[in-house]
Amino acid sequence: MKIAIGNDHAGTEYKLAIVGLLKSKGVTVINYGTDDTESVDYPDFVHPVAKDVSEGNVDFGIVVCGSGNGASMTINKHQGVRGALCWNKEITALAREHNDANILSLPARFIALPQALEMVETFMNTSFDGGRHERRIEKIPCV
Repeated sequence: MKIAIGNDHAGTEYKLAIVGLLKSKGVTVINYGTDDTESVDYPDFVHPVAKDVSEGNVDFGIVVCGSGNGASMTINKHQGVRGALCWNKEITALAREHNDANILSLPARFIALPQALEMVETFMNTSFDGGRHERRIEKIPCV
């Protein structure tokens, strides 16, 4: 499995822990995020994640910023991206099962680090249910 990850200054601690978790599971990680806590602009670090997902270069993406909102808005501008802003493992599972989310957006300032790691595991290990959800997914793009 290959996952791209991007973060701004608010998500550095979370990103580093997530990368460690993913690598411990044998996942290849492409890190587009900052490793610093100096203020940066989240779009610069999450657009590459969305591009990789959109082009099929990775299986999934993860983005982390303070609220998760800016990163989520940015990634969802890319064709084929279904980014989900999640705040607990139940929402994370539903994002995969019902929405076939391919990028997880995490709000670092509103969830605890252990919770974020649990959500990453849930995201990776939950499959899309298909069925009635498939036709809804097909209606998302504005083309």
